[in-house]
Amino acid sequence: MTGRAAGERPDGRSHDDSEDQSRARTGEGPGGARLSLAALAVALFVAALVPPLSSAARRVEAVEALQFALLAIGVPALVALAAPWRLLGLTGRSTGAADAEGHAVLERPKMADRVAATRRRHPESARSLVYLVLETAVVVAWRIPADVDALARHGWLSLVEAVTLVGPGIGLWLELVESPPFTPRLARPERIAVAAVAMWTIWVTAYLVGLSHASVYRAYVHVPGSDLSVSADQAIATGVLWFTSLCAFVPVIFSNLMIWLRSDEDLDDALHRLVRDERRRTTEWPAGEWSDGGRPSG
Repeated sequence: MTGRAAGERPDGRSHDDSEDQSRARTGEGPGGARLSLAALAVALFVAALVPPLSSAARRVEAVEALQFALLAIGVPALVALAAPWRLLGLTGRSTGAADAEGHAVLERPKMADRVAATRRRHPESARSLVYLVLETAVVVAWRIPADVDALARHGWLSLVEAVTLVGPGIGLWLELVESPPFTPRLARPERIAVAAVAMWTIWVTAYLVGLSHASVYRAYVHVPGSDLSVSADQAIATGVLWFTSLCAFVPVIFSNLMIWLRSDEDLDDALHRLVRDERRRTTEWPAGEWSDGGRPSG
């Protein structure tokens, strides 16, 4: 490379990435909109776990699929977009100043601030992929027939399902969207790939059920001649999962694709940034991190 790509700043980032991260660092954003998203996330979480939806989910596969979609996709995405960390008392107040790297200086950093700072010091893609692997494993686990049948027979398991889906789901979405003070550690092409894999995982599990003409989940009883046949119930369940995952992940994929293309980033630029960031991390160690015999502190 003999020059920077169009739209790239001297620090190697595109203008769009820098503006996004600036908002995430300072916590700027439409407070009313974020508050609305947080309220919607709470409402959907509660609705998924209480009647009438929870009771109907034990009788109709399509409703169970909706319950799963809310817990695996809707609630985690809304929480990440809402960024309710300050509302929950997990972030400190900004002094209005910024440090040398452009991060807001806080009066008293709290847990979310410390976690965000740690994420910035360790932006390796492998750490982000852990959340994708965990989310994929949990999603597949809760779609296998044995577990769905157990949910239909034992309603209390929906609480276990909620905890195991929402937690990893939020972790995954923090790698896809800005959620002040958190910023995604993945480059935009990597965010596109991760979002696509997460969406395809849900699509494949739903497609396998939709293809079957026999009942996949034996705990759901379909009486011959009733309004909703086995095939219809499973087809609607498949449609629910396809539609919700489409609505959640496709905007992430296309928005990152458009910004990436507009900034004219290419593989050489991405490699150049990775090498530069790695060199900076190896030369700017916090004082006291090196043990005896290592690099002197201070």
